[in-house]
Amino acid sequence: MNPVFKEGTSYKALFLSLLLSAIGFGLYKGVVDNYLAEIVRVNEVDRGVTEFFRELPGLLLVVLLAVFYRFSAEKMYKMGLVIMFAGMTAQALVSPVKALVIAAIFFYSLGEHIQLGMKNTLSLEYSRDGRGGQALGYQNAIYQIGNLLGYAAVIILFALAAGASFGSGTADASQAAPLYRPVFVAAAIFMAMAMAAAFMLRGQSDTDKSKSRFYFRSKFRKYYMLEVFYGARKQVFFTFGPYVLILFYKADAAVISLLFSISAVACFLLAPLVGKLIDRVGYKAVMIADTLILVIVCFFYGFAHHIFPPHVAFVVCCVNYVLDSVISLASMASNVYVQDISDSREEMRATISTGISVNHLITIFIALLGGWIWKVLGIETLFVLSAVLGLCNSAYAATIKVSGKKA
Repeated sequence: MNPVFKEGTSYKALFLSLLLSAIGFGLYKGVVDNYLAEIVRVNEVDRGVTEFFRELPGLLLVVLLAVFYRFSAEKMYKMGLVIMFAGMTAQALVSPVKALVIAAIFFYSLGEHIQLGMKNTLSLEYSRDGRGGQALGYQNAIYQIGNLLGYAAVIILFALAAGASFGSGTADASQAAPLYRPVFVAAAIFMAMAMAAAFMLRGQSDTDKSKSRFYFRSKFRKYYMLEVFYGARKQVFFTFGPYVLILFYKADAAVISLLFSISAVACFLLAPLVGKLIDRVGYKAVMIADTLILVIVCFFYGFAHHIFPPHVAFVVCCVNYVLDSVISLASMASNVYVQDISDSREEMRATISTGISVNHLITIFIALLGGWIWKVLGIETLFVLSAVLGLCNSAYAATIKVSGKKA
């Protein structure tokens, strides 16, 4: 990686910190949904409330970055990891009481959102001129590898505990219960090591000032609306997709971690191909097509149990979960759209940052509404709603007027 990064920078400490925190997140993410369902007894509505507080830091981030605007990117990154470590430690120590667990999730998410923006800034700051794309590529690869290592550890641990029995109806809360706390402790240890590595960072890199304010311009109004539709439909799958498999099909933590692993590998391999497709056929065509495919995915996710035997329906839902992860890569098309109509790189960055905030604003309310819809009207209605949002996204994308540039 030496040709990509400047000499004398702390890129090695940054990447070591990212790898360790990614392993910790993989351990945590691999079990947290099952922990909420099996131990904390979080139901459909409660899951929406939990997700509300997990997404809330995404909105608060604008305020935090404005308050700490004098801090360097290195200091902000360190602060994010300290908060992540505190949240993960709380998760490992608190009793499985809903309010306490949700508070721990909130604090971890707060630190994670701070860290997410700073890792991109630092990777770019430490890269040589003209190598920013490669630097971000290395960063993403290292983080994905860490996640996969965490997922793999969960798969092995829970598969051994369950006698390596995978599939529908295999979840056994009595076998899994003693394993959750040690996994959270291990995740907290990795976060502590990541924090120690982060404190080896040297330098005073500027934070991205475009992330500390909202940037609204009328020419981007279609982009903002696309982010509303995308954020809403994404949240249904992100929040309730794994929970359907756990509550409805009784999938255990090993199965969920395996599913996350397959999705991560698929996205890692296919992301460059999706990027090339956007360049070849244009962002407008991709934005329309991906949400039309989403309708098929939502139909099978919501109605598979009416069409197939339970064990087949479970496999169908798993395949569709991975497929949704892959078609979510098409969200890159909206960023290309912003690039196409922006007058400068600064305007592009500021607009995308505002789009992320708009995305978070809608997702926290969809999380609350989605849990209620599932509880009262059933999973069929929940995923029909997601399909309708996808169709709205396609219809709105069809109204985009392509500029003279290739789109």
